[in-house]
Amino acid sequence: MRSDDLHSVPTNLPAPVDDGACAHLVGARVPPIELPATDGSRVRLDRVATRFTVVYAYPRTGVPDKDAPLGWDAIPGARGCTPQNCAFRDHHAELSALGASVFGLSTQDTTYQREMATRLHLPYPILSDARLELTRALALPTFVYGEWTLLKRFSLVLRNGVVEHVVYPVFPSNSDAPAVTSWLRERG
Repeated sequence: MRSDDLHSVPTNLPAPVDDGACAHLVGARVPPIELPATDGSRVRLDRVATRFTVVYAYPRTGVPDKDAPLGWDAIPGARGCTPQNCAFRDHHAELSALGASVFGLSTQDTTYQREMATRLHLPYPILSDARLELTRALALPTFVYGEWTLLKRFSLVLRNGVVEHVVYPVFPSNSDAPAVTSWLRERG
């Protein structure tokens, strides 16, 4: 059992700074890369048929029976993947009503992601970029922890396969779901 609460964001976490790692993304066209999804499908973000496509990225989710990796809470922006996923789950109905498809994105493999998506009752798929294809093609912001190359936390709003809006950095981790929902609501 964990010694902390996986579903909450501690108040004493270091905040990430805007290092400009997403500045190049607005206006970028998403490449034709298929990513495996937790629902068993393969998704090309450049071909999603809804008015908007929301893609939120997170480093890695934890599991209920295992503590976070050593030093994880000291990495600015690393902690809080479960609260971020739950925030998008809780905003999903409104995001759908606003014409958006929602996808989570991490570099964890689909099997690991599927356990989390099932446990958290996520109503949308999580995409795996374990091979870093999309990450490299779009020069998405990452950090390295041990053997892992992990995505920093951000959200993209796409329209017709082009990045129209970016939320970065995201802090606290559950703040981008309401920010994206508000941004879409303002656009009618």
